[in-house]
Amino acid sequence: MRIAITREVSPAIGRCELTHLERQPIDLELARAQHRAYQACLAALGCQVQTLPATPDLPDSVFVEDVAIVLDELAILTRPGAESRRPEVAAVAEALRPYRTLYAIEAPGTVDGGDVLRVGRRLFVGLSTRSNAAAIDQMRALLAPYGYTVQGVPVAGCLHLKSAVTQVAGDTLLIHRAWVDPGAFDGLALIDVDPSEPYAANALRVGQALVYPAAFPRTRGRLEARGLTVLPVDVSELAKAEGAVTCCSLIFETAE
Repeated sequence: MRIAITREVSPAIGRCELTHLERQPIDLELARAQHRAYQACLAALGCQVQTLPATPDLPDSVFVEDVAIVLDELAILTRPGAESRRPEVAAVAEALRPYRTLYAIEAPGTVDGGDVLRVGRRLFVGLSTRSNAAAIDQMRALLAPYGYTVQGVPVAGCLHLKSAVTQVAGDTLLIHRAWVDPGAFDGLALIDVDPSEPYAANALRVGQALVYPAAFPRTRGRLEARGLTVLPVDVSELAKAEGAVTCCSLIFETAE
């Protein structure tokens, strides 16, 4: 069974944390409608969507990916780089508890789940404004007994590693090279975003399909030319909060 944990859009999303974007007005009702369509897309792909309620005092809480890293054997609760986001962890921890043994990143470590890209037994972790080497060291020690490697990857010009690179097939990544060194991903095939679409590297792989922002048709064409199935969704309002399609869910397999 494939579970997708999501969280409703906070009425305070207009006060979200921003690092690389100028603040713009966010249409709350449109953001909620786009989020419902995103959830429906996940359900159509076979996910059992579990939705946590909106939290008025946690503007960024719709972005559940950032507060946990869910692997086959366990889940790691993060310590988000933005202090305002740390209270988001508790509710997601309770949602994950029935499915995984939980571990937690401790101070001085900070990491956002958006900085963690898993490819098989390899974890690439962005060294960004939100995630640091202390967290990577903790993850490496925790995951080594399970056969995972954990590699830090410098990120520049964007919020998270998965703003710059995501997995679109078993051995294939979608990448914007200006924000991350492609040399970090040895042995993997790379698809470049269209130069006119710098924010187009974030795709959400669900089974054999990709949930993908409708705003990037040229890069979508590149993906489809490789034989990939792409399901476009409009996330324009969430993008104003530096959100993307991977950010809004935690997807994992579990025994029925």
